[in-house]
Amino acid sequence: MSQSQKVEAAYAIARDVFAAAGIDTAVALDRLDTIPISMHCWQGDDVRGFENPAGQLTGGIQVSGNYPGRAGTPSELRADLDFAMAQIPGQKRLNLHAIYLESDTPVARDAIESRHFQNWVDWARKSQIGLDFNPTCFSHPLSADGLTLSHPDKAVRDFWISHCKASRKVSEYFGKELGTPSVMNIWVPDGMKDLPADRFAPRERLAQSLDAIIAEPISRDFHKDAVESKLFGIGAESYTVGSSEFCMGYATSRNILLCLDAGHFHPTEVVSDKLSSVLQFVDEVLLHVSRPVRWDSDHVVLFDDELQAIANELIRGDILGKVNIGLDFFDASINRVAAWVIGTRNMRKALLRALLEPVARLKKAEGERDFTTRLAMMEEAKSMPWSAVWDFYCLSRNVPVGIAWLDEVKNYERNVLSKRKAA
Repeated sequence: MSQSQKVEAAYAIARDVFAAAGIDTAVALDRLDTIPISMHCWQGDDVRGFENPAGQLTGGIQVSGNYPGRAGTPSELRADLDFAMAQIPGQKRLNLHAIYLESDTPVARDAIESRHFQNWVDWARKSQIGLDFNPTCFSHPLSADGLTLSHPDKAVRDFWISHCKASRKVSEYFGKELGTPSVMNIWVPDGMKDLPADRFAPRERLAQSLDAIIAEPISRDFHKDAVESKLFGIGAESYTVGSSEFCMGYATSRNILLCLDAGHFHPTEVVSDKLSSVLQFVDEVLLHVSRPVRWDSDHVVLFDDELQAIANELIRGDILGKVNIGLDFFDASINRVAAWVIGTRNMRKALLRALLEPVARLKKAEGERDFTTRLAMMEEAKSMPWSAVWDFYCLSRNVPVGIAWLDEVKNYERNVLSKRKAA
């Protein structure tokens, strides 16, 4: 029996098991196909971009490791993305930062235009994916003291306001050209290493700057604004201007998206528990799925309890239409392409498991106050043969089954990545 036949036979058994629980696996797989996951470009080159690839990261961002094969050009990065996406089933998007522009001459950040990203748009159209965007408010001389949109110097604030305004026009262009709205996320590194004497004024300035940025209306058919909070960062250990409370209040009062990053909260807080709360007050959420290890260290996403809890909330709450799923990690200690594949496949695995839960029966038991049945079914669902459904999903979508993708990545490393110049 061939591997394909084994996968199909295992799936046939799993399909019947789930059918007995009232779950149609074919419907689940069709729905899974339609859920886009926005992969992040900065995993492929350690957040260097192409504005000044030799520049030093600032803003509390550090990338550990120097695994060989880093993408050094836009063409190399797109080739790596193409290869990674070929190992991952389901609908995908790409999330770009402003520093990934392409130009033969230097471009100031407040002067970026859609033409500087035309190659990305052409690539995305050919790949049949959407693009998302981010202004880059770090790794720049005017962010060197840790303040940007909340800076006391109006000239500094105005520069970053102009950069974010220009970024909105780029994002709008993405949406118009590709037929799917671009989510543009504003995150700033603003904060202080030691205790501030004035916590109020920087937050007042940040709110005013953000108001100036989003003042021009742009149709949500093309562009969506989001703001992202932070707990702390390197150099901002004692005070973060754009705190969770600030961003939640701002998003709610201005009717824009709130970005929830899995690594931007206290160690005992989890994003999975926040979704049902914030969506009572904001229309839409942007998720940055990451993995903090004791702090916001952006490790490769694991198939762990919190990832599954996030996916469960999306399905149980029927909120997929209100949540934009994106990834945010950067690990230079391992093969960068493999990191993309591992993290993105894990996100989709978690979504599949959530789709294969007997949600209607769970809610019925809960509504009848039958908590015994609810707990029993939740626990039983964990050991149902979802992995056989996953293998069939990969097989039927022409991507590697199981860990077979690793052989493909190793071959790509030998034939492509190993031939690149060292960073």
